[in-house]
Amino acid sequence: MAKDLPATDFFQRLLPDYLAVLLVERGLAAHSVSSYRNDLRAFGVWLAGKGLDAPGCERADLRRYISELRGRGLSARSAARALAAIRGLYRYLLERNETQQDPTLELETPKLMRALPYFLSAEQVEALLGAPDVAAPLGLRDRAMLETIYATGVRVSELVGLKVGQLRLDPGYVRVWGKGNKERIVPVGSSAVEWLERYLGMARPKLDKRHSEMLFLSNRGEGMTRQRFWLLIKHYGKQAGIATHLSPHVMRHSFATHLLEHGADLRAVQAMLGHSD
Repeated sequence: MAKDLPATDFFQRLLPDYLAVLLVERGLAAHSVSSYRNDLRAFGVWLAGKGLDAPGCERADLRRYISELRGRGLSARSAARALAAIRGLYRYLLERNETQQDPTLELETPKLMRALPYFLSAEQVEALLGAPDVAAPLGLRDRAMLETIYATGVRVSELVGLKVGQLRLDPGYVRVWGKGNKERIVPVGSSAVEWLERYLGMARPKLDKRHSEMLFLSNRGEGMTRQRFWLLIKHYGKQAGIATHLSPHVMRHSFATHLLEHGADLRAVQAMLGHSD
């Protein structure tokens, strides 16, 4: 075993046994086994760093690992190769009764996810949400916008297009018209509701110079634009110390990923995002 690798069961037993099977029993070429070894070593190091072991790894863990690879700049093709190596490992572990589950089942390949951005950790989201100066009307507006996009997963065009009448804060939902002018009802979490109420009560009246029906207003009393919100989210990302590329779509992807990690039903998340079956 290489000197710098963690002294875990993965490296001391599972990986060497699997590589031997590939080389001897399945007759893979040496360069193919070497490629598998490199990809699985990287996976094993990540597992050790997270305090996980391969048999107990879950689908959400693998989704985070692949997303982290993509976030580091790894190409979709290389990430797909890494996932293929992990799939092979889990088939082997199942055959040898080393695990009772295969977390790679129904896990989408990076090539299918190539347009999806890196998602933020919960800690990064908290830092981003806390970046605006809420003592100022515009800062309070920005906090409400960030809270809303993270709590609902709406598209940026849907966010800036929201009208006051689409909000139902008492039951906690918003009516959204998405692609194809299809309406959907999206729940709004308690934190977002709280910040929206503060914005509506304390900041929006100061910004509403034109009696606008739009929910989020600029300092001139006009509806916010997509471009302006893009600039704001980049600004607050830098302020929060988030080094990765940040966009409204990253927030949308973070919303979906965090829900799935906490056990939300995939079809329910798709419906909230406005995706058709």
